Amino acid sequence: MTRSFRDRVDAGRQLAKVVAGLGLPPDAIVLGLPRGGVPVAAEIARALDLPLDVLCVRKIGVPFQPELAMGAVASGGAVVRNSEVLAQLPDAEADFANVLAQERIELERRERLYRGPAAPLSIAGRAVVLVDDGLATGATMEAAVRALQSMGAARIVVGVPVGAPDACDRIAAAADQVVCLVQPMHFASVGQWYDEFDQTQDAEVRNLLAEAARRRPASTCGPSC
Repeated sequence: MTRSFRDRVDAGRQLAKVVAGLGLPPDAIVLGLPRGGVPVAAEIARALDLPLDVLCVRKIGVPFQPELAMGAVASGGAVVRNSEVLAQLPDAEADFANVLAQERIELERRERLYRGPAAPLSIAGRAVVLVDDGLATGATMEAAVRALQSMGAARIVVGVPVGAPDACDRIAAAADQVVCLVQPMHFASVGQWYDEFDQTQDAEVRNLLAEAARRRPASTCGPSC
């Protein structure tokens, strides 16, 4: 497969064309995973005239091996546990609690950074389009999906422009639906499928959220409001 994307905006516009045909309800929302997923999500939200927000996710890593996840914590306070990893740790509960406390602080800091004083969008009972700029292993996306499930999302559609086939299969087993435009057999990195793949800056995330809020100032409430 040789299809590629100019940048995240182009990827979002192409993805929006497919997501538009899924029959989403009018109170659906679009969530981007910071930072790179937000410009992609913003194009989907704009094309479908849906509210945009972020879903921050922080990995809860094993203290002596931070890249190995004991679980994850997401916006809204949802916590996901990796029982297989925890079963191998002698002080699993203490380790988990300590790292969780640290990551919650960082999660709150990032949410304030991106959203400011604005409240997060309501999740319970709503269809959610969860977006990133690509899937490599799918670990972070799976944590995000599990978090949305714990928040009571009615339907979770994961949308990515490109993903490794095994990562897409992993997410398909967790989410209600996965839309992935390109699943290359020879996948090395997400960035190889973009002509421009500069790091998304915090300021861009803030600006995109602010623009979306101005566009739909009364669209923050769902069935639970």
